Amino acid sequence: MKDILIAIDGPAASGKSTTARRVAQRLGYCHMNSGLLYRSIAWSGLRDGWIDAPHRFIGELDRLKLALHRHPPDFAVEVNGDTPGPSLLAAPETARRASRVAALPEVRDLVLQVLRESGAAGGVTCDGRDIGTVVFPAADLKIFLVASAAERARRRMLERGGDPKGPAFEAEVRSLRERDSRDAKRSIAPMVPASDAIEIDTTEMSPDEVVDQIVALALERGAAPVDEGRDSA
Repeated sequence: MKDILIAIDGPAASGKSTTARRVAQRLGYCHMNSGLLYRSIAWSGLRDGWIDAPHRFIGELDRLKLALHRHPPDFAVEVNGDTPGPSLLAAPETARRASRVAALPEVRDLVLQVLRESGAAGGVTCDGRDIGTVVFPAADLKIFLVASAAERARRRMLERGGDPKGPAFEAEVRSLRERDSRDAKRSIAPMVPASDAIEIDTTEMSPDEVVDQIVALALERGAAPVDEGRDSA
């Protein structure tokens, strides 16, 4: 038995983050959300006024000290000794800027380094679009979640309190298909399943069924059950 590393990839709205966190809870692991690191960089740049200063950006980025601290079932992000917290990192402007800075190779290199250092000891679930191919190519278990665009749009509409029918629903389906195409064709870390990833089509599955299947696969790969020396969070 050991603490393994689980990489969960897939397209937008495929349930990666929710699934990864629930798997972490079941195994007593920590869920690593790479998006928090990009948001933390954006938050720091907005707070200190260098995010829109090209002559300062790279220098400030080089001086930035990012760290992830384990607080099962999650990681807490520390930026230059400060812990911004979920509410600050979830601010709309922070999220918008995070999407922009995430496209910069220098930013991606920094985030990649922090993720690898934090996940080296195992006992981690990490989700994204290139986790099993770029971030953790040697992960013990690689999962690629898929679902039809219509089902993903339906789930997203329900999460937002909308009606999964009519023009808004059709627009969401088109938006997801366009994003799938962009993510698969991007030049840096495209969204493609790792050659040894296990694909799980969740279109007709409940969230519990998806989590159960991944936990069972993790146990087959040597993960220790929670009741064998680990308390669930």
